[in-house]
Amino acid sequence: MTSASPTSSLTSPRLAPTALMLGNIITGCSVLAPAGMLPELAAGLGVGVHTAGLLITFGAVVLCIGSPLTAWLTSRFDRRHLLAATLLVLTLGNLASAFAPDYRSLLAIRLVMLAVGALYTPQAAGTAALISPVDKRGSTIAYVFLGWSLAAAVGLPLITFIGSHSGWRAAYLAVGAAGAVSFVLLTWRLPSGLKGAPVDLKTWIALGRNRVVVLLLMVTMLQMSGQFVIFTFMGPLLNKLTGADANAVGLVFAIYGACGFLGVVIATRIVDGWGAYRTSLLFTCLLLVGIVVWTIGAGVYPVMAIAVAIWGLGFASTNSMQQVRLVAAAPPLASASVSLNTSVLYIGQAIGSAVGGSLFSRDALGATGYVAMGFVMVALLTILASRPRARVAALA
Repeated sequence: MTSASPTSSLTSPRLAPTALMLGNIITGCSVLAPAGMLPELAAGLGVGVHTAGLLITFGAVVLCIGSPLTAWLTSRFDRRHLLAATLLVLTLGNLASAFAPDYRSLLAIRLVMLAVGALYTPQAAGTAALISPVDKRGSTIAYVFLGWSLAAAVGLPLITFIGSHSGWRAAYLAVGAAGAVSFVLLTWRLPSGLKGAPVDLKTWIALGRNRVVVLLLMVTMLQMSGQFVIFTFMGPLLNKLTGADANAVGLVFAIYGACGFLGVVIATRIVDGWGAYRTSLLFTCLLLVGIVVWTIGAGVYPVMAIAVAIWGLGFASTNSMQQVRLVAAAPPLASASVSLNTSVLYIGQAIGSAVGGSLFSRDALGATGYVAMGFVMVALLTILASRPRARVAALA
């Protein structure tokens, strides 16, 4: 499955998983940033909120195409060099975004940045598997994916706060500065010589024939579609439905991310004992319950905030469990399957944000919750269908 330098294959270098996790924070902030400051982007660029939301939709389309494509093109590259170069592009892209003169320029910068940034999350998960013992692989991958939870828990509220008080350009500068720090740490702590199995056409065919892998990819797409029907426009929805101002919206984002962080911490602690299937089932149920409460409580700010807390417990945990289950389903194909999972994750984001944007532009605000519920309910049924088959002894 892998090749690595003699020293790196024996033990996980100190702070290497943390360096990978911090890179996921930067990746998460780069992907999610527009959601935290849609009103500021719309006002500053002279476009509507729906048009500003297309930064997420179009970005997700590029990400879903770029993830498997770049996995194929770069499968033979040294992971340290590959991940460091990706973080450097994300850093420069965010800094360039801060100086974009208009909407079209910002969109162009974002698409180029994310075309390269599509590499990071799947390759970080694969690298985590390379540097961790087999019995700790699940918890290490979950820890690395914790970066996405922290991006939502800390990064997105900070982006919302900076965007509303200092402007969207200052928010992009802050993400770029954080990216530079992450780049330095990863370059310093991640060992060289780490490589995964080469990805070729046979790899994709093998994945397509694996029933569990296909079901897991469907789960990812459905979960993300449901969430992004609401999440892309969460700030404007809270404003229109409850009158929440920028600070109140930022608080909800903080609750969402903090609970996401808590959920991943819990998932990381229980996954090695419970197994990834049962852990995934638990947190997807929480995800569904949160969206149901959001839908029922639409218009009442405290109820919607509680709903986001429940939803938050599930959002990042389900994603990290998907990574763990995919690695376990086909270990030799982990690099490709995780990159493909990231691709369908972004397909889900594109579908969800497009559907949510259509409903938002039609002022069908209440319908967003019901559509999101439908997606997540189907995802839950698909998880049940992916249940590992018990080993049955052959009958004499």
